[in-house]
Amino acid sequence: MIKSFSIGSFIVLCAALIESVILANIMFLPAVPDLVLLCVLFISIHNGRLMGESTGFISGLILDFLSAAPFGLNCLYRTVLGYVGGLFAKTISTEGFFIPMLLGLCASVLKVVSLWLISFLFPASSLAFSPFTWTVLFEIGLNTILAPFMFKFLSLFKKSLLLKPESIS
Repeated sequence: MIKSFSIGSFIVLCAALIESVILANIMFLPAVPDLVLLCVLFISIHNGRLMGESTGFISGLILDFLSAAPFGLNCLYRTVLGYVGGLFAKTISTEGFFIPMLLGLCASVLKVVSLWLISFLFPASSLAFSPFTWTVLFEIGLNTILAPFMFKFLSLFKKSLLLKPESIS
């Protein structure tokens, strides 16, 4: 479990660096696709709740250090997303094209709803989030389109990312 968690954390770190260093500096993109979200989703669907929520927490911690968001915000909603993705462990096949697209769409919508709920519950914080903008819609579309490609890429690391079936909870 430690080996797959370490490799998953390294993949999430690489995705966070690509997302924040390269994709954030492309001027013609109105929104940046959330590659880290897709990585956490893949890991949680294949490994269960415990691995999903711990990978989600680590990814949120990494993104909290790389972004200007309030500290703990990414940790909170990514841990929840990892747990929810882990609820479907070993029940959903990520092979093909349309199921990963649907999973990417659902995870992106859950991210937007979580961020909106957090900004609604904590109005005095510096987080002002509106889910009804074109950039949010564009990010949801990008995540939906990129999900099958990210899942196919991450399936190259399946042997080192996946836990043994008896250790999945």
